Amino acid sequence: MSLVIGILIAIMAIAFVSAGVRIVQQSETVIIERLGKYHRTLQAGINIIIPIIDKPRNIIWRYTREGVNGRSYVLKKEVSKIDLRETVYDFPKQNVITKDNVVTEINAILYFQVMDPVKAVYEISNLPDAIEKLTQTTLRNVIGDMNLDETLTSRDTINSKLRSVLDDASHKWGVKVNRVELQDINPPHDIRDAMEKQMRAERDKRAKILEAEAEKQAQILESEGWKTALINKAEAEKQSQILRAEGDAQARIRTAEGEAQAIHNITAAIADTKSDPVKYMVAIRYIDTLKTMVEGKENKTIYMPYEATGVLGSLGGIKDLFQTTK
Repeated sequence: MSLVIGILIAIMAIAFVSAGVRIVQQSETVIIERLGKYHRTLQAGINIIIPIIDKPRNIIWRYTREGVNGRSYVLKKEVSKIDLRETVYDFPKQNVITKDNVVTEINAILYFQVMDPVKAVYEISNLPDAIEKLTQTTLRNVIGDMNLDETLTSRDTINSKLRSVLDDASHKWGVKVNRVELQDINPPHDIRDAMEKQMRAERDKRAKILEAEAEKQAQILESEGWKTALINKAEAEKQSQILRAEGDAQARIRTAEGEAQAIHNITAAIADTKSDPVKYMVAIRYIDTLKTMVEGKENKTIYMPYEATGVLGSLGGIKDLFQTTK
């Protein structure tokens, strides 16, 4: 009998000791109350408490689970251990009204972390519900001060405002709000259709503007090309005329020099004949002119000039020149 009692006492002692040993995992903590009053906070590792007198204080925590149909659902239950890691709350979609009275469906994600477990347990009765309701009301207030276009294009601004307001409000709960992200912003279908039409019209407008600018630039480049071509053509024609004129001038100069040299040579040749070189030149010109006059089939009549006697005298001078030369 005494053996059975001894065994029972040993079992009770082992159960009592095991009940007083608490193992806390890393990044977790437990709030211990002694006779209903806060006593201490257990850290990670092995901790010893007094059973029956010391009890952990439970806290409501929020979990997200995925159902059989693929949809996620929220599960809330009481736990004795408080998770000190950063926690993600994916809040369900809610309808908010913008400044221009457009009902928009928005889904937000909140990242927060418990910094002071004592405040998280004693300053608020239901921490997940408090954070969710605070996020929803703050989101309505922020979106209510913005137009729909600003809401769609200013996510960073909305996230910053939400984080600032939530962090200030939840500071007394021992919670630090790190980030707030807007996951989805869904305007009504008629508004989205109107926005798509507007976007399509803006794109068509930009395309037509770019096409007109390209055509304008092409016409400008084409006109500049024609202008350059005309200028180059005019410059070429100018240079051609200058070169042609210079060529004619050089030709005339060379011809004149040749004639002068010929006259000089003729004058030197007939100097010994004591004849007049002027009469000789006139006679040569006259003979060339007569040759031109009698050319052609229809030239039947030959007219002698009025001063033919002077010309004949010149012919006599040529005769004398030939005789002298012989």
